[in-house]
Amino acid sequence: MQDKVVVVVGATGGIGRAVVQRLQPLGAKLVLAARRGERLQALGVPGALCIPTDITVPAQVEQLMSQAVHTLGRIDVLVNAAGAGVFKSWDKLTPEDLASQLAVNLQGNFYAMQAAAQVMKTQRSGHICNVIGILGKHTMPLAAAYCASKFGAVGATKVLADELRRYNIKVTLFYFGGVDTPFWDNITLKVDRSKMLRPETAADAIVYALQVEPAAVPMEVNIQPESHLFI
Repeated sequence: MQDKVVVVVGATGGIGRAVVQRLQPLGAKLVLAARRGERLQALGVPGALCIPTDITVPAQVEQLMSQAVHTLGRIDVLVNAAGAGVFKSWDKLTPEDLASQLAVNLQGNFYAMQAAAQVMKTQRSGHICNVIGILGKHTMPLAAAYCASKFGAVGATKVLADELRRYNIKVTLFYFGGVDTPFWDNITLKVDRSKMLRPETAADAIVYALQVEPAAVPMEVNIQPESHLFI
């Protein structure tokens, strides 16, 4: 990873932060994106390019990638780790609940992949790591809107993987089970967070996928907690 330019979207979240902590000692050139600039600066990553970005706004995503290329010359990796969640029964979900999750988990996720892929296509190389979560593969009660957004993101990612392969761009989907991050701080589901995966476990899997031999494409990584999480 020495001198590889890595854009981490959702860098202030639990998984994004852990990825940053893993990549920094490996010599990667980090571009960190999240909505709140003060939280990006609070990460305190020396030499990192911190760019406040709302991924639901395509122009801001394009500016993120343009600034990364202007400053560092290229984009080798995108780690797409931003997400939002609302868990309610189907009859309690509001149009705003559905729209907010689709905006971040599906549309914003796609905008980031699309903008990064435009750069990587020109380079004819790159690696997109899309952190989806297990609810992009399996369903769960109270997660109708969340699963809709994540299943959609999986479909879009798989299509991009097919279309981008000719340009030597790798795409990896990550289906992590419950990961103990601040995502759960405002979630009312009764879960035992002590049994969840650690953010560092997720970050290690991402870094491993980035370091496989050049001819190999790790298409999907699925890691689940050993124990049942729900109380």
